[in-house]
Amino acid sequence: MVIIDYAIIVTYLLVLIGIGIYLQKKASRSTESFFLGDKNMPWWALGASGMASNLDVSGTMIIAALIYAMGVQGFFIEIRGGVVLILAFFMIFMGKWNRRANVMTTAEWMEFRFGKGKQGEAARILAAIAQLTFAIWAISYFIQGAGIFLSELLGISPDLAAIIMITLCAFYAALSGLYGVVYTEVFQGVLILVVIVYVVIHVMMNITLPEEFIVSVPVGDGTFTQIKQNLSDWTSFLPKWEMNMPGEYAQYNLIGIATMMYILRSTIDGMSGSGGYMIQRFYAAKDEREVGLLSVFWIFLLSFRWPFIMSIAILGVSYSQLGNVIDNPETVLPKVLIELFPAGIKGLLIAGLLAAAMSTYVAIVNSGAAYWVNDLYQRFINPKASNKKLIWHSRISSIAIVILGLMSTYLFKSLNDVWGFLTMGFGVGLIVPQFIRWYWWRFNGYGYAGGTVVGMTAAIVIRFVFDGFTEMETFYLTAAITFFACIFISLMFPPTNDQTLDEFYETTKPFGFWKPVKERIDVINVEKIDTENRRDIWSTVVAVPWMLFMGITPMLMVTKQWNYFFYACGILLVLSTFLYFNWYKHLSTVRTESE
Repeated sequence: MVIIDYAIIVTYLLVLIGIGIYLQKKASRSTESFFLGDKNMPWWALGASGMASNLDVSGTMIIAALIYAMGVQGFFIEIRGGVVLILAFFMIFMGKWNRRANVMTTAEWMEFRFGKGKQGEAARILAAIAQLTFAIWAISYFIQGAGIFLSELLGISPDLAAIIMITLCAFYAALSGLYGVVYTEVFQGVLILVVIVYVVIHVMMNITLPEEFIVSVPVGDGTFTQIKQNLSDWTSFLPKWEMNMPGEYAQYNLIGIATMMYILRSTIDGMSGSGGYMIQRFYAAKDEREVGLLSVFWIFLLSFRWPFIMSIAILGVSYSQLGNVIDNPETVLPKVLIELFPAGIKGLLIAGLLAAAMSTYVAIVNSGAAYWVNDLYQRFINPKASNKKLIWHSRISSIAIVILGLMSTYLFKSLNDVWGFLTMGFGVGLIVPQFIRWYWWRFNGYGYAGGTVVGMTAAIVIRFVFDGFTEMETFYLTAAITFFACIFISLMFPPTNDQTLDEFYETTKPFGFWKPVKERIDVINVEKIDTENRRDIWSTVVAVPWMLFMGITPMLMVTKQWNYFFYACGILLVLSTFLYFNWYKHLSTVRTESE
């Protein structure tokens, strides 16, 4: 890089710090200000913030690696998490269900669902511990990606690069809370979109790939091997049943079955309500209508990720044709930035990707700190803590999460390794009990707490004691163990009391196995709820392929498959029309009573 590149990056960092300092006073008014922005943030800001959080540099590097090695088929692998398919479920019903609870965290929600007695307390404690643990694992993933990214750019060690990044992130995450997270991410989102538009236009106008080319894939022992790819196969967006990849990527060779598994996993995740930094945006929304608006805006903005990643993969292949095949696919992103972009543009691109990395860091840190402050410290350790002490704990816990995340990076051998563990192992152990809690009246707080402990333990043992299971094996084994533990433990204890269940159903209005509760409630219109739920179910069935085509369609544009591109546009139009009449026109216009 040259002086102008460094000047752009330094200017960007100074703007971030300035925003954090400016918003410090606003975030310090209360914990609701720090973690939820006083529930007064506009939907467009929350949606733009969500997009910036999802467009992290670590995930971008992994997806670029998969698409560089496999072509468009890499998109289907990233249904496991990179597509963020759970947003389709949040858009239609899960976002409004969560917002109706009027809580600050998923852990606090547990007492809304299971009561404030021992059941609810057990569920709340375990939910907080689980989400804190997941936040630490996730931070280790993002730290590892940032280390690779910055070390390639600056010529320093990955450890030093990661420390530089997390120091900056910890500063403004601890300073300005969700206000700082959201409004810096809005700024970052604009920068990211400028970067994406430039890269996509540059690739479409200047790059033409040969019919055959060489790429490299990881063997699994720290080495790499080169393979030959055919352009027509590499750009094909039709899902295959099988591939013939060597080494570490051989686990994806049964890609048809793997894709169905990833869709199943995303469906369970979407219907579970998730947690962490994503759900925080929905808790912070002004009302149910804005939940829907921020969701669709979030999905729309996130669709820009896919033509950008496709363009980066094309640049990686193009660079390799010059006689410099990129050995490690996970370094494709920083390599093409270093080698293929001019001064000034390079600085802008790096600043944009730093924005993506930092926005994800601070979103996870901020939401993770909320579990410590709201669900453990204030609820069980010091209920009478002053606002000043709570804000202090908010900042200290933010820093602690970052440090613990840094320490845990040494447990994994690659970005794909830690991402696979988070999405197909540890994350599965958390989402199974989260899924059951919405749809089965008999599920109690002890079942949730016990199932979460079993799920976390099973995922950790499978990964670190019996290392060698594929992602598919890990998913099914962890899910089965956790599911049966949830059911068995729930049936060992009495159900949640009727009053708590009735209040939960009246407020949330979920679908599922709630017949005993519905039969004893006569103060609400059950038929009206059933009608709303049937409409939401059909809308979700359409929203899932709609979101998939929101990603695939712009990829077809970048690869210049114009026939398929126009077919995909037609499908998108039909799906969008259905969603407009069956979902959008029915968005609530009434603010919740708590407002």
